[in-house]
Amino acid sequence: MAARRTAVLGTVLTLLSAPALAACSGSSDDDVRAAAQAFLDDWSGGDTGAAAAATTDPDAAGALLEQTAADLPGATLGAELGAVTVEDGTATAAWTATWDLDAAPDWTYDATLELRDGDGDGADAWQVVAEPTVVHPELGEGQRLLLARALPERAAVTDAAGTPLFAPTEVVNVGVDTGQVTDLPALASALSAATGVAAEEITADVQAAPPGQFVPVIALRRPAFEAIRAQVFDLPGAVFPTETRLLPPSTGFASALLGRVGEATAEVIEETTTDGVAAYAGGDQLGLSGLQRAFQEQLTGTPGFTVSVVSADESTGDAGRQVAAVDPAAGRPIQTPLVRVLQDAADGAVATQPLATHLVVVRPGTGEILAVSSNGAAVAGNALTGQYPPGSSMKTITATALLSTGGLTPDTPVTCPGTTVVEGREFENQDQFDLGTVPFTEAFAESCNTTFIQAGLQLPDDALAAAAASYGVGSDWQLPVDVFSGSVPADSTGTTKAADTIGQGQVLMSPAQLALVAAGVASGTPAAPVEVVGGDPAGPAPAGPGRAVLDQLRPLMRQVVLTGTAEALADRGEVYGKTGTAEYGSNTPPDAHGWFMGYQLAGPQGDIAFAVLVEGGGSSSVAVAVTDAFLGALG
Repeated sequence: MAARRTAVLGTVLTLLSAPALAACSGSSDDDVRAAAQAFLDDWSGGDTGAAAAATTDPDAAGALLEQTAADLPGATLGAELGAVTVEDGTATAAWTATWDLDAAPDWTYDATLELRDGDGDGADAWQVVAEPTVVHPELGEGQRLLLARALPERAAVTDAAGTPLFAPTEVVNVGVDTGQVTDLPALASALSAATGVAAEEITADVQAAPPGQFVPVIALRRPAFEAIRAQVFDLPGAVFPTETRLLPPSTGFASALLGRVGEATAEVIEETTTDGVAAYAGGDQLGLSGLQRAFQEQLTGTPGFTVSVVSADESTGDAGRQVAAVDPAAGRPIQTPLVRVLQDAADGAVATQPLATHLVVVRPGTGEILAVSSNGAAVAGNALTGQYPPGSSMKTITATALLSTGGLTPDTPVTCPGTTVVEGREFENQDQFDLGTVPFTEAFAESCNTTFIQAGLQLPDDALAAAAASYGVGSDWQLPVDVFSGSVPADSTGTTKAADTIGQGQVLMSPAQLALVAAGVASGTPAAPVEVVGGDPAGPAPAGPGRAVLDQLRPLMRQVVLTGTAEALADRGEVYGKTGTAEYGSNTPPDAHGWFMGYQLAGPQGDIAFAVLVEGGGSSSVAVAVTDAFLGALG
């Protein structure tokens, strides 16, 4: 439903007209024009008192003009005087009214002022006749003007197939009527048990509200409300008003990217205000975040309005007659590259984890973002903009740098001791495992920290940053919805450089950017991210590390799945990847995130690349399990 805002113009207009006065000698067209212009200047300038004083009935005219100003808050009047006609002590002045309405197109109409000549000479002798037509030529006594403003139906945000992703959906607002509460602690406890909202929060909100006010607790889609209906419906003080909102297919569906639609906030209205003129108004349903907000004007369209003359007596049921109309201008849809089956599979996979979990899917070769998923425990936006140490998933980039030097190949024998010391700091493998001397392929598959630190310290200081940049890491992406492109320093030395090689130190990455790295490995042609089909490019495509390097890197990532740390995915088709356990914080032992980044070739949805992050997961195994659930859901 289009949002509507109604303003009432005018009131019961029973204005008394002064008796006709005899014309005075010396009166002229110029005097009439000056009097009419002065009236219009005062009115359009906001000095309604001065304008009313220049009429035959200042009290009635003042009430009329003040009511008009109150019923058009923020509107300004532009008045252009036209032809003037004088005859036998009366005059008419044609003029054109242009109302600059609040968050609506201009309203323009032609009108006429009636003037009468009082006792005296010059312009001051002429008075505007105080009658309803001062406001609008169609307005009569006992009538008022009714302005109805409307937005068009919001344009669609679609998936890759062109199917709209938002639809009008019934929502039940679970809340409290403060005037009906008999036992607040019991009510808050019961509502908390049913909704998950803290009882202390409910209690504080109710206590802060005046009697009889509705205090919202949570908004639920109808099926979700029906699941708790028996727990809450008969609670004294609990109330459940319903409304219709524009919602995606499921709660949290690609919310970091798509955003949400809701009642306009002051901040959003300010964003659409140009030169002091607001495009939209309070009560409008607008995009509050994500693509819905980034493409606000394109999706929302332009408001329209109707003006009707109706009876001031509402009991008559007079529908009135329309005297003006401007149709709303529909917005234009945008198409995302989101694939519904991938998004649903990702949502199901992250839901298997109680910890905050993110999963981003990207199309190799195009950079199209196919799914963005976060579970209820997570801050959804962190799937795109979160800044996390990537842990050993960084070894894909470190291996790129090592292979690019030409001094190391997948078959090169490397040592993998349980620990290694750099400038007095000891680094170790998980549980200090020791592989001895093994081919580089095995060290990669088993995620040997000490191998990568020893080899990485031999690289030029800027080699890691250069390898990362070849996949787009550190790019200044220009996107409707921000994506953190990662950060790999080019000047680290010593222990910091050692830590950087294994995704600790000063290296940071977002799930989205790590998925883009995986996509670049898969396709051989890294691409800038794409959030909207046909939109402006986010930036130049990364150069890539070159075919010779990727031909060596891909078998390393395949071995991770076949025999290494992600062996649990060996039966999920042709999957390549790299696990990561990323320590953070100051606890002993340190907390750690769990990562898996990789790609699947020729799967049920074609070639796809992805990154999974389980915040505080402790090890990469939890991220591998989420990946397994995701790929398993695809068939």
